Amino acid sequence: GGGARDRHRRSSGAPAGRATREARQSALGDGGKMGIQDKIKEVEAEMARTQKNKATEYHLGQLKAKLAKLRTQLQTENSSGKGGPGEGFDVGRYGDGRVALIGFPSVGKSTLLSQLTGTDSEAAAYEFTTLTCIPGVIHYNDAKIQLLDLPGIIEGAAQGKGRGRQVIAVCKSADLLLMVLDASKSHGHKDILTRELESCGLRLNKKPPNVYFKLKKAGGVSYTTMVKLTHLDEKMVNRILYEYKIHHCELLIREDITVDDLIDVIEGNRRYVKCLYVYNKVDVCSIQEVDQIARREMSIPI
Repeated sequence: GGGARDRHRRSSGAPAGRATREARQSALGDGGKMGIQDKIKEVEAEMARTQKNKATEYHLGQLKAKLAKLRTQLQTENSSGKGGPGEGFDVGRYGDGRVALIGFPSVGKSTLLSQLTGTDSEAAAYEFTTLTCIPGVIHYNDAKIQLLDLPGIIEGAAQGKGRGRQVIAVCKSADLLLMVLDASKSHGHKDILTRELESCGLRLNKKPPNVYFKLKKAGGVSYTTMVKLTHLDEKMVNRILYEYKIHHCELLIREDITVDDLIDVIEGNRRYVKCLYVYNKVDVCSIQEVDQIARREMSIPI
């Protein structure tokens, strides 16, 4: 009887042991990605804790460089991982220009696409109606402009929530972004969307910094400025270069740049794109509020 019980214990324990090993291996397999996300959260928390003053500016500059490095590393891992972009996301370029509609769920992107192009994009009273990228074409004079209706993105899209990464990848290939906003809650939404896009390397309505940067094999750091810098100095530049383990380079700064601008130049993978802010559902606003929206730069109430 005892031998039978032992055999039963051994036989029933084997699958459990194997399941545990598989779970451990699975966790280890995802460990790299989770590790980077945890490090990003740690750096963000440290930046939030650190008071901004003259004594901490160099430390904050180095933290910004570390954060940019981790985000680039996370994007590289995701783009080289298994799995395609998903149904409807690998839409070929067509016509003379590509415009991407981006915004939170249920702000009217699909209705706008249908009105402008005549393409049927499902619209309904519930969120996440559009689950893939739906293309349409605007015929203006003799030009053909491709308009892409993308699924709504949510806060945390840059870390992979919803289908955020696929949406942002399409935005990087666009010549213009139409950020569709709900006029009744536009301020918070605009800031969140801009933050998500910027954390993935998109720069909205900005010009590339006028900086020449070239890596070298020897000769140390050659640092030259042609204007007076008010946001950073040579010590800050050296701290950021040290964070990137850059010991030999040529750096020529032709305009008054910030720490973020310098990090963008070193990263070298930023995409500078024009963005038009389209405010929908203005019928819930007063005439004065609609007038204020219309006066904002790159903004259109519809």
